[in-house]
Amino acid sequence: METKEKDIAHDAATERLHLEREALKHFRVIVGAIKSHFRSVEAATGVSGSQLWALSAINRNPGMRVSALAETMSIHHSTASNLLDKLEEKQLIRRERKDTDQRAVGLYVTEKGAAITTGAPYPPEGVVPDALRYLPDETLNQLVGNLADLINAMRFKDRSTSFTPLADL
Repeated sequence: METKEKDIAHDAATERLHLEREALKHFRVIVGAIKSHFRSVEAATGVSGSQLWALSAINRNPGMRVSALAETMSIHHSTASNLLDKLEEKQLIRRERKDTDQRAVGLYVTEKGAAITTGAPYPPEGVVPDALRYLPDETLNQLVGNLADLINAMRFKDRSTSFTPLADL
């Protein structure tokens, strides 16, 4: 290989390494922001980030069902139920059966729960879901594809965590 070809190969390898390091730094900023936000949520409210998100969702939609909450938070129904059990134990929500359909249970925030949502750090759903909301459609589509590629390239992964709130990871 000639010197010029070696220089080009070296430059390409150097650029590649630089890009890998920049990507890693971006992930550190994202993870750091997630951790910092959820620490501030817990310090200010005494509830976890996922509990705050649930409280806020219920506060915005009084009477919502467990299935709607699970969909809103992109979690399994059983995860939502467990989350609600904890909120109910803390007397932050209440469940009421609908008069018309006794099988249907509506979720409501108590006064104590509403007070927590009022004084909580913003955004209640966390910094990543909030940021995703502001991305243009094209960027979001590219991000989804690029993250899928990254996950596929990972040697170790646990796909079951895709339905676990970031605050609980």
